[in-house]
Amino acid sequence: MAGPVYGFARAIIVITTVSAAIMELIDTSIVNVALAQISGNLGATIEDTAWVITSYAIANVIIIPLTGFFAKLFGRKRYYIASIILFTIASYMCGQSGSLLTLVLWRFVQGIGGGALLSTSQGILFDAFEPEKRAIAGGMFGMGIVLGPTIGPILGGIIVDNYSWPLIFNINIPFGIAATLLTLRFIDETEEEKDPHREKPKIDFVGIALLAAGIGSLQYVLERGQSDDWFSDRTILILSIVSATGLISFVYRQLTIDRPMIQLSLLKNRNLAASNILTFAVGFGLFGSVFIFPVLVQRILGYTPTDAGFGLVPSAIVAIFVMPIIGKTVSSGTPPLVYVIIGFAFFILHGYTSSLANLDAGLAFFFWPQVFRGLGTACLMVPLINQAVVGLTPQQMPSGIALTNMIRQLGGAFGIAVMNTYVTNRYAVHRNDLVSNLQVNDPDLIQRLAQYKAGVIQGGIDALSSTEASYRILDLTVTRQGYLQAYLDGFILISIFFICAIPFLFMLRTKKMDKATLQKVQEESH
Repeated sequence: MAGPVYGFARAIIVITTVSAAIMELIDTSIVNVALAQISGNLGATIEDTAWVITSYAIANVIIIPLTGFFAKLFGRKRYYIASIILFTIASYMCGQSGSLLTLVLWRFVQGIGGGALLSTSQGILFDAFEPEKRAIAGGMFGMGIVLGPTIGPILGGIIVDNYSWPLIFNINIPFGIAATLLTLRFIDETEEEKDPHREKPKIDFVGIALLAAGIGSLQYVLERGQSDDWFSDRTILILSIVSATGLISFVYRQLTIDRPMIQLSLLKNRNLAASNILTFAVGFGLFGSVFIFPVLVQRILGYTPTDAGFGLVPSAIVAIFVMPIIGKTVSSGTPPLVYVIIGFAFFILHGYTSSLANLDAGLAFFFWPQVFRGLGTACLMVPLINQAVVGLTPQQMPSGIALTNMIRQLGGAFGIAVMNTYVTNRYAVHRNDLVSNLQVNDPDLIQRLAQYKAGVIQGGIDALSSTEASYRILDLTVTRQGYLQAYLDGFILISIFFICAIPFLFMLRTKKMDKATLQKVQEESH
């Protein structure tokens, strides 16, 4: 480890590392409010454009558990700089993309670079502080963790409303250049990095390939399965086999080789296994809700991208104020399981209350659902990581926490993919129900069509074309109502997902953690 630094150098390290982490987290959510504009500009559906989000999440899932391995292989400072440069170059290429395929590919590359920034930034930040002051560093980094995903939709909305969507990627370029130069100047190598005779881990190319093939194929199947009629489609069938083979082979390899990149054997610990299942549910809820909210309020309720971004602010404000209180009480001896149970209750409440929206819902309607989401987030983040490491040795903690972070990201990627597919499926069901209830001799329908017809004639359309125009308006109304019900079903699905995970709460141990162990967990988290 590099020793603590002081004064101006420490301030620069704080700014550099926290900014890099926030930059990475902003990019997990900044695209959410721009999906409609990107899809229109590139000539793709919103469902296909969601791959811009999913590809980034997949890359994060693949690279996050490998960051410790690559940091040891190349040296932490070099790996950190290389990740910033890769992230910056990919951001530029995303902004230059002229097709959806190109944008998705460069988003994947951006996710590879960005995924490494989070864990590596925190390690560098903690090294800059004395052990007794690392709680301060943890507080700074925790604020960034909460602010990043919230700033993303707000910043994205302002950019899309006033400029053009490529700027949401190009805005990373000056920050990336500055972070690279500051890292070169102010961040030192660790003693281990400086040792020319240090033992370097062997790259497991086969393991990396199996993980990438398994996760990537699984995401494609989840994204395209519904629209391509699942296993009747040859591509879906082949990739399902590739996914199953890749993931099973990866698990077997990590359990049998001498020096695995990811210590899956730790999942033999019942507490870690149960907490990771719960963490998967949390990832599903966090990413799934942030994905469907901006699309719903823009696509159906007519919000601007900026309004959609600000709609998420109550969640972040609540989480920022509540998280320090939870951290203090947990360190004082309150069992983390208490907060995990409360967090689950708030997320279930978030999904249910969000599902009560209608076509007249304004920002005020979503205030309390977002407050519930913020409370759920605050109650689940650090307490679940605490629960994950109960029973692990200090040597096993970093691997256990890295595994937990990977599972959370995987749950998020899974959540986005499932939400996309689920909404498409539910829209078809709701549209069919709505159309089947339209009867040509229904007085209400006749009156509504007459109103539509009168309105278009008043707008300048001739009488001969007014009938066709009124039916088009009716079709758009049915489409809008069908999608509204489908998105509201998505919120209900989040609640159901959390309810189904409740039994695993009873598998957790409630052993309290001493302050030294808690500090270790907080340093290694995220």
